Amino acid sequence: MKLNFQTKPEVQMRSTAIDFYEQVKTRRSVRKFKSDPVPDEIIENCLLAAGTAPNGANLQPWHFCVIKSPEVKSKLRAAAELHEHKFYNGGVPKEWTDTIKHLNTNESKPFLEEAPALIAIFQKATTKDHEGIERKCYYAKESVGIATGILITALHQSGLATLTHTPSPMNFLNKVLDRPSSEKPFLLLIVGYPTDDCEVPDIVKHGIESIRTYH
Repeated sequence: MKLNFQTKPEVQMRSTAIDFYEQVKTRRSVRKFKSDPVPDEIIENCLLAAGTAPNGANLQPWHFCVIKSPEVKSKLRAAAELHEHKFYNGGVPKEWTDTIKHLNTNESKPFLEEAPALIAIFQKATTKDHEGIERKCYYAKESVGIATGILITALHQSGLATLTHTPSPMNFLNKVLDRPSSEKPFLLLIVGYPTDDCEVPDIVKHGIESIRTYH
């Protein structure tokens, strides 16, 4: 099939790039969510956007579990806090806990129940190709990472707040969500609307001179 690509005038390219940066730089990870429901249609379209990500051999090695059930969210919170308790009580090197100290996080994760939706992202070891043949997935981690970035950006552009949560280990997600052992938990994404009193750490992102070089 012929590539569907339209070249834009340079002035429009500049404007679009600036506008996108101005919008996406307002994205912040939040930990206090309203219980207001999120329309399924919004999540579905953001997942479709994530599914357009470039990936190895077009094997699309991802699976997204959307969790809205209060019962399932409660189970996930209990399991996550069990691991987080170990994490914050000597489970990791002091160097790491010192690094995240300014973020004021702890083992309590109420947002796992308070947020209207959670999205568990899994990385597949094998999947079926366009002919229906089971294939080993190559570059799966990179592919799922790109898809996750698109998903987070799509949700932000839609007017939703998110939090990337990575309790370690995360294999309890397979058990609670009934996913096969061939799928590796990649990330748990919390989705919803921030509370009116939500605050975030005062952080600074690196400027362009620190993150790029030309050759």
